[in-house]
Amino acid sequence: MSALPESIFHRDGHTVVPTELARGPWSPNAQHGSAPASLLAGEIERWEPGPAHFVARITMELLRPVPLAPLTLRTETIRPGKRVQWVQASLLDGDTEVARATGLRLRSEELELPVPPRAPLHIPDADKSQRFDLFPAENDERPSARLGVGFWLAVDVRMARGSWMETGPGAVWFRLRQPVVAGEEVSPLQRAAAAADFGNGVSAALERGRYLFINPDLTIYLHRLPVGEWVAIDAITHAESHGVGVAESVLLDDGGRIGRSVQALLVDRL
Repeated sequence: MSALPESIFHRDGHTVVPTELARGPWSPNAQHGSAPASLLAGEIERWEPGPAHFVARITMELLRPVPLAPLTLRTETIRPGKRVQWVQASLLDGDTEVARATGLRLRSEELELPVPPRAPLHIPDADKSQRFDLFPAENDERPSARLGVGFWLAVDVRMARGSWMETGPGAVWFRLRQPVVAGEEVSPLQRAAAAADFGNGVSAALERGRYLFINPDLTIYLHRLPVGEWVAIDAITHAESHGVGVAESVLLDDGGRIGRSVQALLVDRL
């Protein structure tokens, strides 16, 4: 395989151009949810900095498949405030909004509060690293089965519990290998957002290759930012017979819990 792109996106003013690393597994022309999640998270935290700067919640809505094409980035404050404010960032394909993230930012200051005990989930050794196989079936006819470069190559992965290819809860560590945007340092919030969208994949409740479980949204709550490059998700998926599910993930760094994420799932047969 030729050298990978240097980043997931390039920025040119209000235009962002995705590289092949933004590609998702279901279409050769659509992005993985982690790509816009990490991009929009960065926009929300950097927009008009002030006293209310800690991003305590991000809700992303994937209104349409996010194309692997140049997109317009639009950011605005929808409710200003010194202690509580809301910021919204959107991606547009022409005049069509394809993804939208709303961030709740709170003021942050040092207080003398008791620190609760934390149960860390330790990062496995380097020999536990793996390239997770999104395309296990030899005769898989999905477009993604013929793809070589996508978001799965933008992250290092280490399984802490469970198995990527088997059903059931799982815990996985992620580390971004490339910057989200060329020339920009990856923030702790972006690292958390990039990992959070994998919850439904880490904890598949139904057999891969027979069912799909698409998340049209992602909500992340954080009570502190991750320390270091690695972020873990400890995930479980609940799927019901009427074709609706929810994936819930605890987010952690090497020191313990940092927050949680939730995804609504559309469950269907392939």
